[in-house]
Amino acid sequence: MVTFQTSMSDGPPPAAPSTATCARCDKTLTEGDRVLAGDRAFCRSCYEVLTFELQQAVARLSQDVNYPLAALGAALGGAAGALAWWGFTALTGIGFGLVAVVIGFLAGHGAVRFSGGKRGAGLQAIAVGAGTLAFLVASYLVNMTFINQALQERGEGWRVPFPPDSLETFYRVIALNFGVMKLVFLAIVVYEAWTIPRLPKLNLAA
Repeated sequence: MVTFQTSMSDGPPPAAPSTATCARCDKTLTEGDRVLAGDRAFCRSCYEVLTFELQQAVARLSQDVNYPLAALGAALGGAAGALAWWGFTALTGIGFGLVAVVIGFLAGHGAVRFSGGKRGAGLQAIAVGAGTLAFLVASYLVNMTFINQALQERGEGWRVPFPPDSLETFYRVIALNFGVMKLVFLAIVVYEAWTIPRLPKLNLAA
């Protein structure tokens, strides 16, 4: 990385060297052979080389992805987030749904880390799927906790089981209080899981 330093003086500040010479090859730049990129300037040939190298580096992020390992990472991350939400509820007795946002964050980072830093649409889909499933399981666990507490207080002998004994039980427990706020939290989970593994965008100068 090329850095530039300036010194304080009584006279007018000198012309910035980053726009007078190419930041890569030190070639003196002319108006027709100058491409600005942030606070740096490059000759067109160096800029084209750097652009190509950046595009290749970004493309490699989505190549040779170990999807099974990425899925494992996303599942573990989602499970950790689900346990964090359920654990918070069990310890405090408060169903604070905002804690669920960590599910998408951990699912996305799990997919990226277990794939060796890869990114791309495939990893986004894996993270979203794992995050959504973890959110639904966590919703079941949270509702199950409150239902079983109420049953215990009433002296009932039966409890809502985990794992659920059927898909119908799973659905009915989740649907008990699945309102607008739950949808908002689920949307945030999906957003986090989708954005974390996505390919970086290249903002190239014209």
